[in-house]
Amino acid sequence: MGPTGVRLRVVCDTNTVVSALLFQQGRLSWLRGAWSAGTVVPLVCRETVEELLRVLAYPKFGLTRGEIDDLLGDFLPHAEVIALSPDDWPACRDEHDRVFLALAKHADADVLITGDADLLAVADAFSVKILTPAGFKDSLGFGV
Repeated sequence: MGPTGVRLRVVCDTNTVVSALLFQQGRLSWLRGAWSAGTVVPLVCRETVEELLRVLAYPKFGLTRGEIDDLLGDFLPHAEVIALSPDDWPACRDEHDRVFLALAKHADADVLITGDADLLAVADAFSVKILTPAGFKDSLGFGV
């Protein structure tokens, strides 16, 4: 649970989810544990799941379809699916990052977790808190 004992609803960009899924002993492995334990509830939409599937299929990861399915099975059952309309998506330097802003805003997320410079660049002006994974971990009191 978050600092107040409430389950935090979070949007994680694709790189954050991929790192948490693929590198079980990596610096974001705690995030996988947080969604598995119900401390956080990841928010997804059709577009973010499609991008996650596309990225997990990159040849550099060398994953079989079965391995991808297993990884998705460690993530998607913990996620809340939000239906998005492509109307009125917030502006961002990287057009592909707009979906994460739209999802966070539309779902009234507690936090958008990202290491992406284009998303972090709008943090001060955006209605939802945008934090790096380390900043989010620190806000939970887990330390870095």
